[in-house]
Amino acid sequence: MSLNNLEELMVYQRARILSNEIWNLVYEWKDFFDKDTIGKQLVRAADSIDANIAEGYGRYDYKENKNFCYYSRGSLLETKGFVRKHKSRNLFSTEQREYFKGTR
Repeated sequence: MSLNNLEELMVYQRARILSNEIWNLVYEWKDFFDKDTIGKQLVRAADSIDANIAEGYGRYDYKENKNFCYYSRGSLLETKGFVRKHKSRNLFSTEQREYFKGTR
């Protein structure tokens, strides 16, 4: 397994795109309290998705890789939960809400 193969995994690519987009959305927020509290949690959860995929991939052990895939799935669900919370608290702009329209 090489790092290049990791970069070719579609799930890893999409997780990296998502975490970067989440970062950009939160970075645009003007309110320090929102950004410092729930914004940081959202970014950390999104960043953990691809980080866990990469860590599991680097373990070279099927069982450990599988466990890190489960951690990654947990981080994805945590991210979705924070997105729902952000939407209910009206922390997203109209454009940002449109981006996350399909997230329930």
